[in-house]
Amino acid sequence: MRIILVASLFLLISSQVFAKNLLRMPIVIAENSSRLIAQANDDDAYDPFADYSDFEQTADEEEDENFFRNGRLLTIGFMGGYRGFTGTLNSIYSSNASFGLYLCYFFDLRFALQFGYLNGDYALNVKGPTEIVTGNMTLSDLSFNLKYYMNTQNVTRGLADLNPYVIFGLSQVFRTLSVSTAADFAKDSALAGNFGLGLEVPIMRNKMYLGFQGMYQYFSFPDSNKQIPQSNGASTGVTPTGNSYTLIGILGVNF
Repeated sequence: MRIILVASLFLLISSQVFAKNLLRMPIVIAENSSRLIAQANDDDAYDPFADYSDFEQTADEEEDENFFRNGRLLTIGFMGGYRGFTGTLNSIYSSNASFGLYLCYFFDLRFALQFGYLNGDYALNVKGPTEIVTGNMTLSDLSFNLKYYMNTQNVTRGLADLNPYVIFGLSQVFRTLSVSTAADFAKDSALAGNFGLGLEVPIMRNKMYLGFQGMYQYFSFPDSNKQIPQSNGASTGVTPTGNSYTLIGILGVNF
């Protein structure tokens, strides 16, 4: 009899504990679910400091892909136009046409390196006290310039109608001078600094382009501080000081 009572009491207590645990189970499940949802929301939250480098890397990759897919790697062009002078060189040398070629290599959508050659002949006329010194000067310009395009779409085919740029760099200018007061001619050279602005307009379905460029060129030849002599050795009183500028048109081919 006692055994039956103890067994009945044990079953009653066990059933009550089981009922309490059964009632608490939905609460525990709800709490654990809310914690998991909150943790998932924290993991999915946007962190600007953590994602900034990824965004920057993605933008760089997109720009590189755009350049290799739509950009141009090389351009070859013909240029021709007008060269003038400043200072006393303007009164000594006549302005005249200049012609040349260039090759341009693009690093990315904005920067390019240009190698160019420009040549022209200019008449020399110097009025001295007793005679007029005449002759001819030939300038050959070998240039190395960096071009910076101000339009981010400038070197992608079919996206930009106008492509403005800034150009600056160095030139080695070779001069050949022949005058009426000397039996032979003289050759010398000078290093020049270049700075200019330009504009390109694509044509022929962007396979070619037309351009215009203005450039100022600063140079100083060895005789820039010496007065030009007459045939009798007397000075003309004219010192060949000044610089040069070019206004040229461009016809280029994209590759």
